[in-house]
Amino acid sequence: MTTTMRMRRVAALLAVLALAATGCGSSGENTDEAASTATEDDGASEPAGEDTSEPAGEEAPAEDATLTYFTFSAAPDHLEDLDTIVAAFEEEHPGITIDVQTAAYDDYFTQLQTRVAGGDAPDTFELNYENFVTYAEAGTLLDLTAAAGEAIDPSVFYGEAYDVFQHDGTQYGLPATFSNVVLFYNKDLFDQAGLDYPTADWTWDDERAAAEELTDAEAGVWGTFQPVSFFEYFKVLAQNGGSFFNEDKTDVAFDTPEGVEAAEWLLDKVGTVMPAEADMGGQDDAAMFKSGKLAMWHNGIWQFAGMADAPFEWDIVVEPGNTTDASHFFSNAVVASTGTEHPDAAAKWLQFMASSETAVQVRLESDWELPAVSDTSLFDSWLEQTPPANRQAVFDSLDAVVVPPVIAQQARLQDAVDSALERAKLGQIDAQAAIDQAAESIRGLLN
Repeated sequence: MTTTMRMRRVAALLAVLALAATGCGSSGENTDEAASTATEDDGASEPAGEDTSEPAGEEAPAEDATLTYFTFSAAPDHLEDLDTIVAAFEEEHPGITIDVQTAAYDDYFTQLQTRVAGGDAPDTFELNYENFVTYAEAGTLLDLTAAAGEAIDPSVFYGEAYDVFQHDGTQYGLPATFSNVVLFYNKDLFDQAGLDYPTADWTWDDERAAAEELTDAEAGVWGTFQPVSFFEYFKVLAQNGGSFFNEDKTDVAFDTPEGVEAAEWLLDKVGTVMPAEADMGGQDDAAMFKSGKLAMWHNGIWQFAGMADAPFEWDIVVEPGNTTDASHFFSNAVVASTGTEHPDAAAKWLQFMASSETAVQVRLESDWELPAVSDTSLFDSWLEQTPPANRQAVFDSLDAVVVPPVIAQQARLQDAVDSALERAKLGQIDAQAAIDQAAESIRGLLN
């Protein structure tokens, strides 16, 4: 590749990365989320002058294979857990050494994009689903089945989680973890009000009716809490029978009566059965639930550990739908760079990190999210832990999951929805105008 060609490709790469970096939020609701970043399509992470016509170089001897692994989810709470997994892998594969590199989530994608753009991409690294498409479309990710298919066993993964890390029919990542959103509820508040606990058969109407009974604004107790945000909107849209995009993702499909009704479901609760910001006294929703001020709370299973010592009885249930069920599904993948010189070793490491018995048990014992494996018997000990007593709801919700809509300009898509909903929440526009505004903005990103 000539110097001129490489400069052009790097310039294009930097443009893509700059767009992606602007919106790396958490992968969760407090968030994903995301929740919720990437490279040009020829393996720009390879050293200058190297032939990039193939996705990866020839595999070095196993005894010489040292792989870098860059991660955000391990730091700072799970570094020892990751060390345990690495040690088990290196014992099983004595010729391969894993060089762990970490960054906090807030810094991770900025560092990753800089490294990719500078030709110093890690051999293997972690990606959340919201940022996966950007990196896949930019050509920075190794085609795992083509480069090292013998090391990959799709059968061990939960099918939905495995499939979401395909792009244009190519498997670029393995699902390392998953999490989802459920309905938490304060059993003590329900008991005091003489109400039956929520069930998996509940609908929006049931939740709203209970929330009205449970709200005592003068006492600072509210019936429910559900963030008014992109990450909730796409899910309640699905619960109302709507779709975010048309089938081929060439246009938005949420500027419909179903889409407006989904927005109203979020907005109409604010200040009535759900606290407005002024009602929260500087607390976030997690603090309010833990202090007994929220009867119901839409949030993710990553909150279990933090709520374990709450001074009241609580449990969870699958979130209510309206015309259908739909539960928010998050997943983080492990991927390899097109520039790795050790594709076979990288694939072995990714498979081990995502699905080995060691990785599964370490994650379950440390509450480091949930492994995305298909063998549910591996979760028996986790299901027996309390609270919550109804951990089975986590797996029941997998019967009807919905993943975030994603495009290469993911940050701008999320901002379009968030900013429109925020204006509506503040009373500046109504739900119809908010949906129209968001739809117009996102159409501009698709064209």
